[in-house]
Amino acid sequence: MTDIKLLEKYIIELLNTPSPTGYTEHVLNYIKETLESIGVDYKIGNKGTLVATIEGEDINKGITLSSHIDTLGAIVKEVKSNGRLAINQIGGYMMHAVEGENVLVHCRNGKKYEGTLQTLRPSIHIHGNEAKDLPRECKNYEIIIDEEVFTKDDVNDLGIEVGDIISFDTRLKITESGFIKSRYLDDKASVGAVLYTINYIKSNNIKPKCNLNFLFSNYEEVGHGSSSFIPKDTAEFIAIDMGCPGEGQNSTEYDVCICSKDSNGPYDYEFVNELIEVCRTKNINYKLDIYPNYGSDATAALKAGLDAKFALIGPGVFASHGYERTHIKSIIETIKLIVEYVRL
Repeated sequence: MTDIKLLEKYIIELLNTPSPTGYTEHVLNYIKETLESIGVDYKIGNKGTLVATIEGEDINKGITLSSHIDTLGAIVKEVKSNGRLAINQIGGYMMHAVEGENVLVHCRNGKKYEGTLQTLRPSIHIHGNEAKDLPRECKNYEIIIDEEVFTKDDVNDLGIEVGDIISFDTRLKITESGFIKSRYLDDKASVGAVLYTINYIKSNNIKPKCNLNFLFSNYEEVGHGSSSFIPKDTAEFIAIDMGCPGEGQNSTEYDVCICSKDSNGPYDYEFVNELIEVCRTKNINYKLDIYPNYGSDATAALKAGLDAKFALIGPGVFASHGYERTHIKSIIETIKLIVEYVRL
């Protein structure tokens, strides 16, 4: 069923396209070009949400499947007098997870500059225990720009300003054993899975049981991704995001993970049961789990007033919001569940 090379191609190209929340134009263009090459119609809302639709047998009912194209990142808070940059976080992550990471500063004039995120006490040889004991808070980090800059004016002359977006190096690596290691597998592993699913459905002339609306949101990491532009025919809403393997969790990096509850409460009980039944009857490897510190696009849609059954599924992503890892098996099982659930 699965063309691994095509699936990896989608994931690699997505991960190599920086898209912190608020800076998603380039990855949106990638989605548009991919959909056009497949031959699927789409529309784009005022906020930048894209919805691609494949008509089904029942044209009066729709299943909306969301995935988000935005990622964590940062923004320039201050150009400092010493030519370095103070930052503010975009999305929720631990600062030590990006300490020492290479970055790109995306200027509004279109230029990009490389740099490194360091603490204010980056050298053990200079700062000793102060380097170890410095609280890992955003205020104690700065970006060292890879240009000969020494003053605020030097930086301004480059075109770097307060409000410029910062993306972190993904450090993407795919191993021979099938593991994918990268930042932002949340949610680009699932976006890749969704693009592959769309291509698979179209290439194999699969007739869905009802209209399929593939919603690509662009503000999920800050809480309001799918709060608007949801197709009116939506009777069921599935967030295609990630599972969270780890200590005390049932999720793994090898199965599709089905969430029964997150920080906003339980997902639709009967809908979850339907997805479990598909997995059982179609021999799809799955794990059921709860995530007490997690919210999804399904939650955003519900809070915006959506009247629909709702669920959350996705590949298991270890070390979420850090340097993440999953296995290709988990992504494949996610694709299988989507395809088997939506087909006639």
